[in-house]
Amino acid sequence: MTPTQLTALKADILANYSGQWVAGQVGIIAESYNAMATPDFYVWKTSLSASEMHNAYVWTEMDTLAQSKYNQLTLMLSQGSVNPSQANVRQGFADIFTGPGLAATRGALIALAKRLVTKGERLFATGTGTDVVPGTLTFEGRVTPQDVYEAMSNG
Repeated sequence: MTPTQLTALKADILANYSGQWVAGQVGIIAESYNAMATPDFYVWKTSLSASEMHNAYVWTEMDTLAQSKYNQLTLMLSQGSVNPSQANVRQGFADIFTGPGLAATRGALIALAKRLVTKGERLFATGTGTDVVPGTLTFEGRVTPQDVYEAMSNG
């Protein structure tokens, strides 16, 4: 975590878990941040593999994909994964799978490109966080007991 994130984590711990901190329950505090956020908060995934996308295609729609769009899709997937949190990747989905004959695949890819966050990730996420307008992550992963200890030792 960055120093700014550690400061924010410390403030949240003091506001919500000061009793557990005083009792030395660092592991319990960390695990609470690894539970799913309530209410639900959606973000764009930072990685979506070619394999995951492959499983979302509606194959009858893929038959209607123009060669130029197929070439764009091949280029998009040439690195093995994409980062849907980047606006240009989501625009690529829209541009490649445009038109009424490709709506189901486009919708499946957009749905696949989102996920719910943990309480710890939510603390640092930005944006609206709805299913329609997902937020973005600035921290991804689990909060560890070491993170809690470092935050509480921070300034």
